[in-house]
Amino acid sequence: MPPSTNQPRRTLLLTGASRGIGHATVKRFSAAGWRVITCSRHPFPENCPWEMGPEDHIQVDLSNPEDTLRAVDEIKQRLPNGELHALVNNAGISPKGPGGSRLSTLNTPQEAWHKVFQVNLFAPILLARGLLEELKRTHGAVVNVTSIAGSRVHPFAGAAYATSKAALAGLTREMASDFGPLGVRVNAIAPGEIDTSILSPGTEKIVEQIPMQRLGTPDEVAKIIYVLCTETSSYLNGAEIHINGGQHV
Repeated sequence: MPPSTNQPRRTLLLTGASRGIGHATVKRFSAAGWRVITCSRHPFPENCPWEMGPEDHIQVDLSNPEDTLRAVDEIKQRLPNGELHALVNNAGISPKGPGGSRLSTLNTPQEAWHKVFQVNLFAPILLARGLLEELKRTHGAVVNVTSIAGSRVHPFAGAAYATSKAALAGLTREMASDFGPLGVRVNAIAPGEIDTSILSPGTEKIVEQIPMQRLGTPDEVAKIIYVLCTETSSYLNGAEIHINGGQHV
């Protein structure tokens, strides 16, 4: 933990915290002295080392609207001062076909479309709207995690995932317009090829086309999320920051 200061401890709510970018984000904020409340569909992983992890973990099925709203009520009860400084909507799902194949618009089952959009698009607005008063009290920040697949067809990301991330980018703009006058900033990050467990075989072919000639690391993404939740980005609202080593140029 960093040295104690006179500043009150800030609180982050993070979805999809159990691995990859989410796990790196927990470590980044925790190292800076923030209290981190994590949400995922899994129980708290016992090998995660940050302070107060199990006590500040909420198991929630974001594909279920009722359970998401139940989690909002539980989160409110865990905020004794009614203050939330940041919400990071990182949870996302991308279903695959047989053998891990890409699901296109032609073969994605209807139920998969509904589940993907519930987790990737609807849950973020349910959480942000449900915790608006707590965010207003701190002039807090919301960060939505979109994807490079939201702006171009990707060889591995499925159609439902890609279109849900495109919609989340549009939602970010709408939220920035609506939340901004209330003192809450809303931005998005769009990661490219990041070295996490969800990478597909064949990613090395994409890396050859990236100007920086390598994958990004989860911590490189977490650092930008951290900036978007602090005063460093105090006049940034409605932006989508692309973190992809120049893959889009």
